[in-house]
Amino acid sequence: MAVYGLIGNPVDHSVSPPMQEAAFEERGLDARYVTFEPTEDALGLAVAGARALGVAGLNVTIPFKQSVLPLVDPDPLADRIGAVNTVDFDGEPTGHNTDAEGVTRALEYHDVPLAGTAVVVGAGGAGRAAAVALADAGATVRVANRTVGRAEALADDVPDATAHGLAALKPLLADADLLVNATSVGMETDETPVPTSALHGDLAVLDAVYAPLETRLLQDANEAGATTIDGAWMLLFQGVAAFELWTGLDAPVEAMNRALRAAL
Repeated sequence: MAVYGLIGNPVDHSVSPPMQEAAFEERGLDARYVTFEPTEDALGLAVAGARALGVAGLNVTIPFKQSVLPLVDPDPLADRIGAVNTVDFDGEPTGHNTDAEGVTRALEYHDVPLAGTAVVVGAGGAGRAAAVALADAGATVRVANRTVGRAEALADDVPDATAHGLAALKPLLADADLLVNATSVGMETDETPVPTSALHGDLAVLDAVYAPLETRLLQDANEAGATTIDGAWMLLFQGVAAFELWTGLDAPVEAMNRALRAAL
C-alpha cells in the first residue's frame, strides 16, 4: 500500500484526505492519505522520517511551505515562487508548487482567458503563486497589497508586473479582465478586500478563500455581473495536480470535486 500525506500545523481542518482518497478509490489504487502535524523545529526530522518510512509523497501546508525549501530540491517553478506545497520521494525529495497550477486550471475550467490583465490582491504565498502562474500564462499582472513593499518585492520577481497599494484597486480594476483575491480577507467573516464600486461585469473573480464558499467579494462580484469562481476550485486543482504528479495518472476531477465539497 502506498502512503501519501499532508504535513502542516494545524491540519485537523484539512479536506485534502477525503479528496485524495476519493481519487485513489476512483483509480483503483491501493493507497492511503494521512496527516502529519510536527512542530516547526521538528520539520526536518519529519521529512526525513517520511522518506525513511517509504511515504510516497507529501502535500505541505501552513506554516511549512517556505521552511521546507531547504529540505528538498525545489523544481524551477517552486524556486521562483519561493514555496513548496507538494513533495515527491521518487529519488531525492523534490519540491513542487501546485498552487500555481491550481489557479490556472481553475480559471481554464471556467473558460476564463489567462492572457489579459490580472489584478492579484495579496503578496503572500498564494499571491506569489497566482502572480507567477498568470504571468507565465501571458497575463499582464498588477499586484496590490496592504504593504506596498511586499507588493514591490513580488513584482520584482514577475516579468513586467507592477506593484500598488490597496487604495489603487479601483483604477487598477477599471480595465482589468481578472481579479484574484489571494488574501485571507473574507475567511469566516463578512468582509471583502475590494471596494464594491471597483467591480464590473467584464471581470472574472477568483477568491482563494473557500470558507465560506460564497464570500462577500463573490457576492458583490456576482451582483456586478462578473464571472465568479470560489476558492474550492483552486483547492481542487492544486490537489489534482499533486495526484497527477505522484501517480502519473489522470486525476478523476469530478470524483475529487464531489468529495471535496461534501467535506466543506
